[in-house]
Amino acid sequence: MYKNYSFLAIIPARGGSKGVKRKNIRPLAGKPLIAWTIQSAQQSAYLDRFILSSEDAEIIATARQWGCEVPFIRPAELAQDETAGIEPIIHAIQTVAESYDYVVVLQPTSPLRLALDIDQAIQQCIDQQAEFCVSVTEPDAHPYWCFQQDSQGYLQPLIQDIPPRRQDLPAMFTLNGAVYVAKTSTLLQTRKLLNAQTQGYVMPKSRALDIDTEEDLLLAAFFLNLNQGV
Repeated sequence: MYKNYSFLAIIPARGGSKGVKRKNIRPLAGKPLIAWTIQSAQQSAYLDRFILSSEDAEIIATARQWGCEVPFIRPAELAQDETAGIEPIIHAIQTVAESYDYVVVLQPTSPLRLALDIDQAIQQCIDQQAEFCVSVTEPDAHPYWCFQQDSQGYLQPLIQDIPPRRQDLPAMFTLNGAVYVAKTSTLLQTRKLLNAQTQGYVMPKSRALDIDTEEDLLLAAFFLNLNQGV
């Protein structure tokens, strides 16, 4: 709990990943990928409970092995390629017996995320009296320096009137998928994690990697092994 508010963390992990096959249980720096998220949840000071939402027997067995509660098996119809990401979260909230003030979504594809990030996102959400708070990171390529290419191959700036100096560029952020905090009642009503009132918790790039390719796995392994002194 934090300031008398209760928090349920949900780790959504389906078996049908496309970019990296079976990525949620792929070995990464000596552990299955999903274990890194489970351990960050275990180390959080504020999470009252954390659970897995999955339809996959192997993912479920792996999560239980690493100490994650699995109170239900996700229906297969909520684990399809076309399933909106919010639907398994709504299902999990409605399926667990207890009610919680806030829900925290922790995607298993963010293995560099720390318990510190979970707790600071929670603190920011509550302290700012926000209904939503999501983790963000500065993008590698600033939108002011992005271009479109026309039919003749000429580059057209995505945003006109580019400031002359890099120092004058406004700060920009992109979602990194590591932490989502949402007031449960509002989430059930809106079925969205983003709106005009959503707070952004800024994470450093060094902890914001989202596993989507084989190259991402190699990069994550490098950083994790470096942190462990391997």
